[in-house]
Amino acid sequence: MAAGLLVIAIVFAIWVSYGGELFTKTQILVEKKDELFGTTYKEWKDHFVWGLDYTLYITGATVFVCGILFLVFRRKKAF
Repeated sequence: MAAGLLVIAIVFAIWVSYGGELFTKTQILVEKKDELFGTTYKEWKDHFVWGLDYTLYITGATVFVCGILFLVFRRKKAF
């Protein structure tokens, strides 16, 4: 039970550290400036950003596994 809560806390900490984005992104739009002509243009850059969707998938899987393990081991008596 405590391990499941620890996993969920770590996943949410990772999500917050990536900026709390709603959806996972594999590319971001970066604005670049051409020094020669003085114009700006936008370009896609490969950059992974962890989103809330991955966070919720992992949290759901953790809750499911912890629930199954709780049901399996609740009848075992401690010595």
